[in-house]
Amino acid sequence: MDLMLLLKAAVMGVVEGLTEFLPISSTGHLILAGALLGFDDDKAKVFDIAIQTGAILAVIIVYWQKISSTVRALPRSADAQRFALNVFIAFVPAVLLGLLFGKAIKANLFTPEVVATTFIVGGLIILWAERRPASAVRIHEVEDMRGRDALKVGLVQCLAMIPGTSRSGATIIGGMLLGMSRKAATDFSFYLAIPTLIGAGAYSLYKERALLSMADAPMFGVGLLFSFLSAWVCVRWLLKFISTNSFEIFAWYRIVFGLVVLGSSYSGWVTWAA
Repeated sequence: MDLMLLLKAAVMGVVEGLTEFLPISSTGHLILAGALLGFDDDKAKVFDIAIQTGAILAVIIVYWQKISSTVRALPRSADAQRFALNVFIAFVPAVLLGLLFGKAIKANLFTPEVVATTFIVGGLIILWAERRPASAVRIHEVEDMRGRDALKVGLVQCLAMIPGTSRSGATIIGGMLLGMSRKAATDFSFYLAIPTLIGAGAYSLYKERALLSMADAPMFGVGLLFSFLSAWVCVRWLLKFISTNSFEIFAWYRIVFGLVVLGSSYSGWVTWAA
């Protein structure tokens, strides 16, 4: 058993769990962390996607009451049926575009320079979204969403295929710009993450199964465990944080972090390798 490999897996799991549900891009952080750790071969890229399942398990646990009550009410409740349909509607665009363009995006855009640039652009968009007038909010709870609202959020989620954009950032900030309250946009982003991340993880494992063997099980197990634990802490913290704070701190983090990556790359101080 390679203890150094397991340590790298644990670090990557923590990075995934802490960044998956914040508007700061888990993929971007994993690319950069993998470059620094030398954990960036083809198998590592499958690992990065697979351990999202650990993070999403944390969301399922935090939102278990809502999820279980919705499932039980589906046969008889129009509200539960509309909620489930909205999640499905928002999920479909990413599936279709991911199948069409996912391979090309991974081949051409998974570079530290792209990540850093999208970090900065995303930060500026968050600052813009947080300066919208209060009158712009028309959807205060997830239950108020209509099918076309869900479709718009689903289309915005597709932007997250560009590394560094952030799936959570795209859906939360995109939802806010589309008229959702900060809480409604965050809640729907978490619900939408469940089929999106589980589907992406399962598809990646199936597609790249030839790269994997039973010897990789401990590495994946460690990554999943640390991803789950750190995501559970992060999700609970974020839900409390947004009740009294805006997302501006994450905007400035993105901008500063992006500038640091660009500056260190062009100066030669750090050699980022995607």
